[in-house]
Amino acid sequence: MKREGLTITMIFLAESANYGEGIGNISSLKKMTRGNHEQYSYISRQAMRYNIVQQSNWDTTPVDGKSGVVQFAPSATIKDYPEIDLFGYMKTTAKGDEQKGGAATRSAVARLSNAIALEPFQGNLEFLTNMGLAVRGNLENGIAQSEVHRSYYAYTMSIDLDRVGIDGEIDIDKEEKAERVKILLDTMQYLYRDIKGRRENLSPLFVIGGRYSRKNPFFENRVKVDDNKINVETLQELIKDNELAGYTFTGITSGIFDNEKIVREEFELPDNLEPINLLALGYADTEKKGPDRHKTERISLDELVTYK
Repeated sequence: MKREGLTITMIFLAESANYGEGIGNISSLKKMTRGNHEQYSYISRQAMRYNIVQQSNWDTTPVDGKSGVVQFAPSATIKDYPEIDLFGYMKTTAKGDEQKGGAATRSAVARLSNAIALEPFQGNLEFLTNMGLAVRGNLENGIAQSEVHRSYYAYTMSIDLDRVGIDGEIDIDKEEKAERVKILLDTMQYLYRDIKGRRENLSPLFVIGGRYSRKNPFFENRVKVDDNKINVETLQELIKDNELAGYTFTGITSGIFDNEKIVREEFELPDNLEPINLLALGYADTEKKGPDRHKTERISLDELVTYK
């Protein structure tokens, strides 16, 4: 069974990392409201995509505005530009004397969710002035306010591995396909965001995901933090599913979450070891199968392991 759906859900800690349209002299965070009327700030998937593309050094895809819309140049292909390979494109051409006009599209291979706060916004405001500059020039001082919110955020990346590097007649070599996915994952591991004079570290503090036969973002909207504790019970219940069992990987950073001790006890980790990556092993709680299943239901070692 081919496992072409890679999905990863991550938690990071950040402060006031995406602003929307302000009101007067107040800069407003991008927020959404849940059914309990609590507001949660978020970093849009477009903002996350911008930082990922930039830090992967993929922001070189040519653009033009000949059709009246700023877009990727019709001549740009996925063979030369990983950005439109992984994140898709829509390239339109205007109707003219020698062309019919129309649009060529490619849906995203790597799909991002918004990074949504796991803790509600409490209405905090930062009072701002430019007193330092005003004093220098003996001028009137300007006053502004900016919403601030420090919270854990969670987001999900899902990749259709079987579509990487393939577009119509184009099919790049396997090494380049793998390299593009590797660069994408490496960038997410060390991701950051520049905002209002700050550089926010978006590196994950907790990660859960795997490579599955179904292209479902299994852990999206499932990872939560309550009282600085990750909802381990919910995640343990999820990975008992036959689709996820044995193929799910988890990583956690030490010294952040209050239930880290539970993780150490569950996996019998000594105090002198730091859990970098946790792999769920064992069998699903379902009907037992015969030993011959390994020949048909498991991938070969040659496909699973790469020797350097």
